[in-house]
Amino acid sequence: MKKFSLLIFTLLLISRLATAQTTKVPIPLTNNKNLIPVNTTISEVDYLGKASLKVVKTEKNLDVSLVKISDVNFKNGVIEVELAGKLAQDAIEQARGFIGIAFRINDDNSKFECFYLRPTNGRANEQIRRNHSVQYISHPDFPWYRLRKENPGEYESYVDLEVGAWTKVKIEVLDNQAKLYVHDNLQPTLIVNDLKLGNDVEGGIALWIAIGTEAYFANLQVTKIN
Repeated sequence: MKKFSLLIFTLLLISRLATAQTTKVPIPLTNNKNLIPVNTTISEVDYLGKASLKVVKTEKNLDVSLVKISDVNFKNGVIEVELAGKLAQDAIEQARGFIGIAFRINDDNSKFECFYLRPTNGRANEQIRRNHSVQYISHPDFPWYRLRKENPGEYESYVDLEVGAWTKVKIEVLDNQAKLYVHDNLQPTLIVNDLKLGNDVEGGIALWIAIGTEAYFANLQVTKIN
């Protein structure tokens, strides 16, 4: 049944991409006045040979930390980015280098969907931590701990991750379904068939981080479909 659902999703997405007017649009992360830091500080740096945006959290007790792209509105399509996350110097023990992409964000940033990575889990020596390498959340009603408690293993998965290394991420979104691809893999790392905000929501896109993270982003591209 899961393979059938994945096939249907892929066929629908291909069909929509084929019939809609689509263009892959690069979103500059340097010299871009449309970047809005939310509880973060940003700086343009060269990181491991790539012109990139460095993002760090400004307050440990704030749960929403974004860099929102103010001129992008997104419902369905594909989001691609390269990112690298590692622990900040003052990271707490529970930090994992949390880094990802939020999408369908409302105007006041109080609701959004999100996929993120936990880079320090990818090669951990405990299998249970490896199983929590990537995560889907829907802010604010479905944080990771609720999803893990109510649906263990359904909204997170394993993928090999190297701390601080550039990692390619692709997110495909179609109505209430989304798939996360990592490392140019042909198969998705994580599939969500019930995005919690529903079918008809659209909104902004943002670079997302959480506590104890030093994050870098490059080569953001967005393809929107109707």
